[in-house]
Amino acid sequence: MAPRLQLEKAAWRWAETVRPEEVSQEHIETAYRIWLEPCIRGVCRRNCKGNPNCLVGIGEHIWLGEIDENSFHNIDDPNCERRKKNSFVGLTNLGATCYVNTFLQVWFLNLELRRALYLCPSTCGDCPVGDGVHREKDYEPQTICEHLQYLFALLQNSNRRYIDPSGFVKALGLDTGQQQDAQEFSKLFMSLLEDTLSKQKNPDVRNIVQQQFCGEYAYVTVCNQCGRESKLLSKFYELELNIQGHKQLTDCISEFLKEEKLEGDNRYFCENCQSKQNATRKIRLLSLPCTLNLQLMRFVFDRQTGHKKKLNTYIGFSESLDMEPYVEHKGGSFVYELSAVLIHRGVSAYSGHYIAHVKDPQSGEWYKFNDEEIEKMEGKKLQLGIEEDLAEPSKSQTRKPKCGKGTHCSRNAYMLVYRLQTHEKTNTTVQVPAFLQELVDRDNSKFEEWCVEMAEMRKQSVDKGKAKHEEVKELYQRLPAGAEPYEFVSLEWLQKWLDESTPTKPIDNHACLCSHDKLHPDKISIMKRISEYAADIFYSRYGGGPRLTVKALCKECVVERCRVLRLKSQLNEDYKTVNNLLKATTKGDGFWVGKSSLRSWRQLALEQLDEQDGDAEQSNGKMNGSSFSKDESKDERKEEEEELNFNEDILCPHGGLSVSENERRLVSQEAWRKLQQYFPKAPEFPSYRECCSQCKILEREGEENEALHKMIANEQKTSLPNLFQDKNRPCLSNWPEGTDALYIVSHFFLEEWRKFVRKPTRSTPVSSVGNAALLCPHGGLMFTFPSLTKEDSKLCQPLERREGGWPTATHNNIALIWPSEWQMIQKLFVVDKVIKITRIEVGDVNPSEAQYISEPNLCPDCREGLLCQQQRDLREYTQATIYVHKVVDNKKVMKDSAPELNVSSSETEEDKEEAKPDGEKDPDFNQNNGGAKRQKISQQTYIAYQKQVIRRSMRHRKVRGEKALLVSANQTLKELKIQIMHAFSVAPFDQNLSIDGKILSDDCATLGTLGIIPESVILLKADEPIVDYAAMDDVMQVCMPEEGFKGTGLLGH
Repeated sequence: MAPRLQLEKAAWRWAETVRPEEVSQEHIETAYRIWLEPCIRGVCRRNCKGNPNCLVGIGEHIWLGEIDENSFHNIDDPNCERRKKNSFVGLTNLGATCYVNTFLQVWFLNLELRRALYLCPSTCGDCPVGDGVHREKDYEPQTICEHLQYLFALLQNSNRRYIDPSGFVKALGLDTGQQQDAQEFSKLFMSLLEDTLSKQKNPDVRNIVQQQFCGEYAYVTVCNQCGRESKLLSKFYELELNIQGHKQLTDCISEFLKEEKLEGDNRYFCENCQSKQNATRKIRLLSLPCTLNLQLMRFVFDRQTGHKKKLNTYIGFSESLDMEPYVEHKGGSFVYELSAVLIHRGVSAYSGHYIAHVKDPQSGEWYKFNDEEIEKMEGKKLQLGIEEDLAEPSKSQTRKPKCGKGTHCSRNAYMLVYRLQTHEKTNTTVQVPAFLQELVDRDNSKFEEWCVEMAEMRKQSVDKGKAKHEEVKELYQRLPAGAEPYEFVSLEWLQKWLDESTPTKPIDNHACLCSHDKLHPDKISIMKRISEYAADIFYSRYGGGPRLTVKALCKECVVERCRVLRLKSQLNEDYKTVNNLLKATTKGDGFWVGKSSLRSWRQLALEQLDEQDGDAEQSNGKMNGSSFSKDESKDERKEEEEELNFNEDILCPHGGLSVSENERRLVSQEAWRKLQQYFPKAPEFPSYRECCSQCKILEREGEENEALHKMIANEQKTSLPNLFQDKNRPCLSNWPEGTDALYIVSHFFLEEWRKFVRKPTRSTPVSSVGNAALLCPHGGLMFTFPSLTKEDSKLCQPLERREGGWPTATHNNIALIWPSEWQMIQKLFVVDKVIKITRIEVGDVNPSEAQYISEPNLCPDCREGLLCQQQRDLREYTQATIYVHKVVDNKKVMKDSAPELNVSSSETEEDKEEAKPDGEKDPDFNQNNGGAKRQKISQQTYIAYQKQVIRRSMRHRKVRGEKALLVSANQTLKELKIQIMHAFSVAPFDQNLSIDGKILSDDCATLGTLGIIPESVILLKADEPIVDYAAMDDVMQVCMPEEGFKGTGLLGH
């Protein structure tokens, strides 16, 4: 099939030889492409939008042939959410609660702890079975023990693949979006659980935490002089082992128990010797718990950065750990088996993901617990503690050491859990109490109901899909119209009818109608011609309208389009004809035409014809309810109406002929008839038409006013020559001799008056001085004499009235007037308020002792309010520019240590920048090329600052090592330090900031409260930088102060 443009040309080729009045039904059907050949499936690969008879490639391919039932719905199989046989139940990650989930799974698989918690009495369990749980409302645990009971019961007997721990997390008051220290969470929760269980009467419940996790060691100090031992006993729930500099777990344990020498200034005071003596100190393990938690101290505090960092070093550990060599009392068995490895994936201490490898105590098999996903760890060689790191370059990874049989190596394990080996046969079955089982059964019933509901929804979707399949197979074969009666339906609707993902809406043909409420011929490219039989079924099933039958072919639109096409084809010929006619002098009768219209009539005609030709593209918008809004079309029409049409350039405001003869010329009747073919609605002005009478009167009055204005301007200029030329002006800072008084007017009045005197015919005469604008609402003066004489404020600034308050300063200045000039001003202008400054001599000799009195007097309240407002405005700015100057102190600035953060440049580049013009755009951020460029203040920003009464004495001059930053008053110092880090590649903890000798140290304080105002210069002194990508990553993560578990239930809140 021919391309769309070729089909378009072929449909209207007849218009070249047929005049508009000769258009017949055959021409109309050709324009609507009624008899184009339909396309054949297999031959035409995609739909031909220019052919209304092409019904191929509209989405029918997915319905023709056999279809899989699963394609009829987007509902997952509910059985995918069902717990698999002989598998564990996962826990939902609520955002950043993976660290909680790992510990919950480890504690759940501690059978002794689970059994003891089940024995803990519950408010729900106190009631008889069947009566304790109210079925009309969901069960809500009241205590931490009840939350843990309920979670463990669900983890044990739930039918779900994973459960939601939000009740438990909410009860602890944890922030689900903030990742916390997993080791700290373990300690705090064990302490909270022990404290809660200590109130239980059953000793098996009350002492379970001590029995399972509590051991004892002693700090032993031995005097080298007398040999006296001093012991300090202490309980522990985990051993915190330093891993820095070690490769094996046993080395970490040995260092933990290593003997320490107390010598020199660190000598020990021996009570037996009654003096300071050299001594040794070490830790002795006295007893070990059944469950031995070994915390590998991967997250340590870095004193150089001031933040935590992660140690990504490999540590080797075995599946069997003999602790007998480390225990003081050798009796008994101290062989432990590895039962869990808790893992942190990621290189930073402030980000990453927590998972756990845990051994099932019943089957002895290992499982990987990763929130909702639980995977059995199978294979010839079990690899515990091995997980891929997140967001770490492969080049920076250290090669994993080789491990022997029964041993493992990990760079991400942060906690190892060992269980004491016992030869006695332990009970591995844990029975869920009846009241908890009833709760679990209720939850399982809800889950089964949900599965049935989802299955029913899937079935309904499949049934609908099958019915649609049959409908499409039946109707698609009957869609082609052929020679039988036909109708038009939009291609978009047909595609949506064949789209299984969206419900079929009623047919909406309004968007393809022309102004005569028929089918627009230019919309035929987005319409399809279908049989009347198929159309009847569509409208009966889906409704809609209007129906577009053979009567919807619009003859008026086809005739108009024919006229437009013919005019476009003869435009060039007519353009030459009109030009030749315009060259001849017009004698006798003719028509007035605007010169501007004559110069551009060809372009105007072409645009008008193109607009008419392409009217369908924007006449009714999109199909099926997605049309353009009325407001948009109104706005577009307004813009179009504002543009002058042909011959409207000589149309006066009253609708008559303009009085300006220079803007029009007379053309012959023959030329006007040619032009009128293209502009039939253009204003017509025969040569005998008189100009607009109203405009003549206004023109005459304007000439008289201009003469009057010239006379007034000349008189005022003669009366006030020095004021007009700005010569011999008085100055307050150097009071003129022989004068006791000076007068004040606003600079705005002066400028407006000078503008009028210079161009009296283009400006309005100034009638009033308008001094009231310089005074406060009480009629008092706002400035003292010293403030009037300041050089940087240009004497004073006039005031702009605020609603309900005192005036505020603007960017204009006042002007001083001699007494003689003031007398003339009073004669020439209306003076509303007199503002006068009088000088009174106090001493006989020293003129500096003179006093100055203003009239009207100073208004102290309003002046104080103005000063307060100015200070307040200085601290309420947004997007203002400040400068940060780096003090080098003979130290090289860090440039290459962190290339991706390095945005500062070399000193030579800064020197080059000094010579750049002020107007050049020069952003300070997003500098990928490494150029240290300074942010320039735009004119718009400068005006905004002027409105906020932020006055600058002079433009700040940039010096070497300085950068401009855009900041706001409500921004914290911590956020400013992050900006400085991007600009200078200096981490916040290495920044020492000061302003005017004052050290800036409070990171939580805002810039406004710290006294940092626009144009301030902050000094930056950087500590010696340290190259550490992980540290820089931590800085980027920590933009807010770390609060840990402050305010949570773990700390008793």
